[in-house]
Amino acid sequence: MALPPKWYQFLVSVFASLGSVLYGYDLGVIAGAIGSESFKWQFDPTSNETGAVVSVFTGGAFFGAFFAGPTGDKLGRKMTILIGSIIFVVGGALQTAAQNLHYLYAGRAIAGLGVGMLVMIIPLYQAELAHPSIRGRVTSLQQFMLGIGAFIASWAAFGCYTSYGDRDSRQWRIPLGVQLLPAVLLAALILFFPESPRWLMSNGQTEKGLQTLAKLHAHGNTQDAWVVAEFESIQDAVTFEKEHEAKSYAELFTNKSSFRRLFIAVALQASVQMTGVSVIQYYSVSIFAEIGISGDDTLKYQAISSLIALLAQFCCLMLIDKFGRRWPLILGNIGNAFCFIVATALLAKFPPGAEGGANKGAGWGFIVVGCWLYNFSFSATCGPLSWIIPAEIFDTRTRSKGVSIATMVSFAFNTMIGQTTAVAIDNIGWRWYIVFIVCNFTNALFFWAILPETAGRPLEEMNYLFTQAPLFVPGTAAAGRKGFAVVDLERRVEEVERKGSIAIHHEETAEKI
Repeated sequence: MALPPKWYQFLVSVFASLGSVLYGYDLGVIAGAIGSESFKWQFDPTSNETGAVVSVFTGGAFFGAFFAGPTGDKLGRKMTILIGSIIFVVGGALQTAAQNLHYLYAGRAIAGLGVGMLVMIIPLYQAELAHPSIRGRVTSLQQFMLGIGAFIASWAAFGCYTSYGDRDSRQWRIPLGVQLLPAVLLAALILFFPESPRWLMSNGQTEKGLQTLAKLHAHGNTQDAWVVAEFESIQDAVTFEKEHEAKSYAELFTNKSSFRRLFIAVALQASVQMTGVSVIQYYSVSIFAEIGISGDDTLKYQAISSLIALLAQFCCLMLIDKFGRRWPLILGNIGNAFCFIVATALLAKFPPGAEGGANKGAGWGFIVVGCWLYNFSFSATCGPLSWIIPAEIFDTRTRSKGVSIATMVSFAFNTMIGQTTAVAIDNIGWRWYIVFIVCNFTNALFFWAILPETAGRPLEEMNYLFTQAPLFVPGTAAAGRKGFAVVDLERRVEEVERKGSIAIHHEETAEKI
């Protein structure tokens, strides 16, 4: 018995998200690696060198995201995923075998290059495969699988820390080596999965694009009403986009509609890094140690934090298409700010090194609110939406370029935070967290003002939305899911069905049953 089409789309997207597991694994493993006693004993890193170990990865990812844009347009989405996976394997092997910091820097830079390609292209690939009604759920897999990777990494780091001695390099080599497994699996199997039908049709492979659409949405039936309507919609969009094609990155800045979307995508990715998530992800183990928590417990609490984040990402996965994009993003930033206010107040009142039970209580307060509750707030809202929104707002011809730029900005800000946090904590302590309180509040206000609701709209209708919606969104139809509906695809389906020669769409039939 064949899988329902939406299940097939979802499972293909789950497999592609192995690339996101790699990024999440790195986010989870590096805090444990640089915090392990054997790592400190072998490399004796300064705070600047520790920051470099963290940030060189995201520096490589910045360039990976840049290369993924033209590669995705020229070679296709699947081939870009393959190339990114192979590059990551090389970098991961170098990290695992590192004999000094220079080897480690090189391995992390190369692995970052591969991850940058993967996290840029995967949500784009997922968005182009998915039915509009489940697109949010499918593209939120990027953050959910990132959470899976971080969860596995945290417990791998904890297990190796407690199993091996303080001068045994297996404490950090094994956790770094585990990340090679999903990369090899992704590289080995990705070519067996479907290419994006939108990429195929925009590159002259129209018949193959139709067949892929039918396979994704109607068990291979090319006469299905929804498939025919979507095929015609993509064809019209491709024709229009070829006449107005973004032949270079510069053209994204000259078309008002394209620039508006680029501005939102770039602002979103930058704002997500300024929520303070990188501080928690990269330095939580070190912060725990500074507030008096023992080595074993620091990694255990980090692992629990990863589990909480995973549960939050699952909630987003199940509910994001119901609640939309605007308000989860706004409320998520407000929740993040609240968590940082509490954490900052605790660190200011009971600074690291304070004696007695007050410090212990402050430590628990920081763990519960500053780490666990923050992780839930971020992972249920801002994290997934930072991948969902950029992947769905661009048209086919600008999607790779636009998502590439947005992802580059994400890694640029991630690199900046990773490089500066260790030094900032050493010099100004808790005052560093005030930056993220302010940024979370300004993020919420900014997106309340400028972000239209994009949930549930076919990708080909985003042009209309971002051309017609007012720049100041509150109080207008563009702020909600009703009243600014664009029904071109639904109209096409009705016209096709009225001809009497096309079968009822399988997905609609399944819902009625």
